[in-house]
Amino acid sequence: MLNLNQLRVFYHAAKNLNYTVAAGELFITQPAVTAQMKAFEEYCDLKLFKKRGRNLFLTDEGRALFGYAEKIFKYEKEIENVIEDMHELKRGVLSLGTTKAYARYFMPVMLTSFHENYPDIKIQLNEGSSLDMTYSLLDFKNEVAVIAKAEDVPDVDFLPFSKEEMAVIVAPDHHLARRKAVSFKELAQEPFIMKEKGSGTRKLVEQSFANANCEPNILMETSNTEFIKQLVQRGDGISIVVKEAVAVELGEKKMAQVPLKNPQIYLDVSIAYLKDQALSPPARAFVDTLTKLKSEDIDPMGIGAMMVKILAQRRKASA
Repeated sequence: MLNLNQLRVFYHAAKNLNYTVAAGELFITQPAVTAQMKAFEEYCDLKLFKKRGRNLFLTDEGRALFGYAEKIFKYEKEIENVIEDMHELKRGVLSLGTTKAYARYFMPVMLTSFHENYPDIKIQLNEGSSLDMTYSLLDFKNEVAVIAKAEDVPDVDFLPFSKEEMAVIVAPDHHLARRKAVSFKELAQEPFIMKEKGSGTRKLVEQSFANANCEPNILMETSNTEFIKQLVQRGDGISIVVKEAVAVELGEKKMAQVPLKNPQIYLDVSIAYLKDQALSPPARAFVDTLTKLKSEDIDPMGIGAMMVKILAQRRKASA
């Protein structure tokens, strides 16, 4: 098998045509270079150098091998540069999972902010239910996920990130829209549009109905928040979603929010990643960015508030 250390010594000796200079570049003694070259020529069973007086020359065989060695150590330098770039976040990939609602309403601003700080990091954003994205971590399809905790998974760490206020939404002319407050038992009498199985929102809503000793009258299940909003606006049913996802429609009075008689419910959102697995530099930078956002925010409620702060900081920076 080719000895790469001997090849390295040959490369420096052939490049400089001088054993002493090669020894200096390699931080070894000149006799060590001589010994390594003797061993390398014996391995090759070829004469690679010729001497005339004090001058060193490459044989034809030596010139041929030097051409290959030069390519090898050029690639070695490129590999060293790539490794350095990865450590300095000048190169790399962030594989990130999140829910469809978060991908639409929160991630654009969040990822734009991350990209401004790390412009050379390629971002791969994958969408699915909170449960799907949890299992995507186990399959190494994603390295980090911003999701609700839909299920306890021993191999996944869930770092609390935000609490999202949930809103009971109805059509503006729905009879519940005139109510000051409504209970889950009353909501159970209405056609309900439910998020898909595996969704953190669904788990929270089902648990809230169960706590009130009732069950929702499920008309339809879907993972598409936009579709839910359309059905609610048409009066086909009611639903409970993250309030921030319907903030525009509520502001434009395209739908109405009905307060709950029960204590207000919140969806716990977490930054999830595998336990006992070192995060790549891009993933660690992303987690640190979110953790810093969380720690700096005075109000722990809601990613929406964090997004407002990010946008305000960007406007201030560009002013």
